[in-house]
Amino acid sequence: MRKELMMLCLPLLLGACVAKVKEKSDEINDSTTPLHLLKPDYRSPYGEISAEQVKEDVDRVFRYIDAATPARVVDKEGNEITDLQNLPDSAMLNQGTYRLTSYEWGVTYMALLKAAELLKKPEYKEYVTERVGFLAKAAPAFKALAEKTGKYDRQMRQVVAPATLDDAGAMSAAFMLTAMADTTLNLSEYIEQYYNIVENGTHRLPDGTIARNRPHHNSVWLDDMFMALPAMAVRSVYANDPRQLDKSADIACRFIDKMWIPEKNIFRHGYVEGMKEQPSMAWGRANGWAILTMTILLDYLPENHPQRQKILSTLRNHIKGLAALQGKDGFWHQLLDRPDSYEETSATAIFTYCIAHAINEGWIDAVTYGPVAHLGWEALSTKINDKGEVEDVCVGTGMGFDPAFYYYRPVSVKAAHGYGPTLLAGAEMVRLLENYYPKLNDTAIHYYNVDPEATVPIFSLDANGKAEEILH
Repeated sequence: MRKELMMLCLPLLLGACVAKVKEKSDEINDSTTPLHLLKPDYRSPYGEISAEQVKEDVDRVFRYIDAATPARVVDKEGNEITDLQNLPDSAMLNQGTYRLTSYEWGVTYMALLKAAELLKKPEYKEYVTERVGFLAKAAPAFKALAEKTGKYDRQMRQVVAPATLDDAGAMSAAFMLTAMADTTLNLSEYIEQYYNIVENGTHRLPDGTIARNRPHHNSVWLDDMFMALPAMAVRSVYANDPRQLDKSADIACRFIDKMWIPEKNIFRHGYVEGMKEQPSMAWGRANGWAILTMTILLDYLPENHPQRQKILSTLRNHIKGLAALQGKDGFWHQLLDRPDSYEETSATAIFTYCIAHAINEGWIDAVTYGPVAHLGWEALSTKINDKGEVEDVCVGTGMGFDPAFYYYRPVSVKAAHGYGPTLLAGAEMVRLLENYYPKLNDTAIHYYNVDPEATVPIFSLDANGKAEEILH
């Protein structure tokens, strides 16, 4: 009986032993598995990307803004008006999702002209020439209407009667670039009107630095580097006036002297003339406007220009500082040096563009900084939704001297600040991917100057006559 019982139990015992052995053989440990190849749980995409993927993202953004910004004149019922010689008193520029005359859309026009060139997309250029041409064509009728009624349409007022640097800076640059891109357009009257604000209609410190009288008398806003200086650089070519480029470079150096935080390699947002201790809130997008300005100026400044080296050195140090502050998922934060502030999209887009452009121009090293731009684009691409909207963009922001002001600024998919920078970043990333060779090496993304898979090893003899590989 006992023997029979053992015979009945033997299969069960053998099965348990086999299961135990199998369980042990399936265990993931240092002996059974190359643990360094385990798949990380990335929150943003990570790995090799193709130029075609980036182009698809950029196209999606373009299709969205093209549909969201119709250019037409309408009456109070929303009916289109085609006869611009006889506007009714209720005539207005069609209210699309975004204003065609804002400084943010000036950035978008500039970005589309650049992207059209880099990506060979004539429809991007046509968007700009059609919208800008439409504004210039409609402006005389709206000017006459304002003289008749005493009221300006909100959007057309910025074209017909610009009053501030916010009205005129980016739009001035956009109109000049558009005029150079399409010489059939008659934009000169509005260009001169805009540029007069840039050159003569801004408050300045005694040394020429552009300033405002808010929130305090003689406040310098880092944002105003971008509001004025790229327009001055473009003007140097548009009007064949190199003095404008000289002025822009000189003012850029004055901004650097006042706003740069050398121990962090980033800029402060605000500076107040006469204060012994300056506030040092390192707002992300303002740093973006600063590095974008330096990038644009370097595109225009000749190699022997006396201010070029200072601006180039500052750009390099800025990129070094930004690389150190990039978040784990590829984004930069609303306050750059405070990683518990939220991840912000427009700053991430600007930094990605400027780093990629600096690599493409040979100002910084691709091996060191290619992965920074690459990770920035991977992060940014997750904020382009299926419709082509750019998400999690900080809304317009004034100057604050405390962290709470920046931490709690709202974000909105309707904030126009994210579109131009995203288009720029995508177009420049395509150029980067075509110029260099991003490859996964032991699961980390690396950039190579030559294709590592096509490189033939080169050997030299060491001191003992032994061959050693010097390129691999």
